[in-house]
Amino acid sequence: MDRDTVGTLLVLSSAAAFGTLGVLGEVAFREGLTVPSALALRFAVGTAVVWAGLLVGRAVGGDAAPDLALPRRETLTAVALGAVGYAGVSYGFFVGVQRMSAGLAAVILYTYPLFVVALASAFLDESVGVRTVAAAGLSLAGVVLISWTGAAAFDTVGALATLGAAAMYAAYIVVSRATLETADERVLTAYVAPAAAVSLAVVALVTDAVTVPTTAAGWGAVVALGVLATAFAIFAFFAGLARVGAGRAGVLSTAEPTVAVALGAVVLSEPVTPTMVAGGVLVVVGVVLVQTTAE
Repeated sequence: MDRDTVGTLLVLSSAAAFGTLGVLGEVAFREGLTVPSALALRFAVGTAVVWAGLLVGRAVGGDAAPDLALPRRETLTAVALGAVGYAGVSYGFFVGVQRMSAGLAAVILYTYPLFVVALASAFLDESVGVRTVAAAGLSLAGVVLISWTGAAAFDTVGALATLGAAAMYAAYIVVSRATLETADERVLTAYVAPAAAVSLAVVALVTDAVTVPTTAAGWGAVVALGVLATAFAIFAFFAGLARVGAGRAGVLSTAEPTVAVALGAVVLSEPVTPTMVAGGVLVVVGVVLVQTTAE
């Protein structure tokens, strides 16, 4: 497969992995974990997996493996991406979920592809053609249809927190794209994940919300969050981002809510309505359109 196809598949795989976050998070919360503690443990497990993989690769690959040290500027950027960007996006979204419905919060969060396309055009000199704009519009319309069903009352604080998370995620994607010009995506992930873990652990301490799993289900959710929804998802996203560009990666990632809805139906017995199906079709059409868009 060519570079473009590989990049597309990587971003879609990342979206599918991130799509498990809601179900796994719901299991963790049912087992008594607070939001900051669940997120801190998620990133701590992810850190262990990423660094273990890098160290094994270094031992096996020798000089062919990536250098695990980053220049000072890139180290600071990666730490900021994790401690502020990734931690902020995760926390902001869950504030929205707590104060509104998950569906309405998702509608607001998934405005981020529009922010990404605008920022990529302004700061990365990525061309934004009519097809990319159309793909963003179709995908966003699909997300609205998927998420709007059963939306609860609008809450100003929750909406602002989630909109802030959307804007922060867009900036995170664009900064990541610029950093990947010189940094290996695997090494970048190894710096982003622990920074997010420490940041969220501090939040848990400051807010007196420190909890740990006490059941097998709780630990299983935490491990799955760290391995699948963090280590694999972040790595696959960075790897795909380096191949397809920030604008297209942002639009391709909107496949995530379709996966989340499907998993919710299968695992949590959440209802799937014709409106949700129609939204999923629009998301798929948008993904296909952006995949065939020339850079």
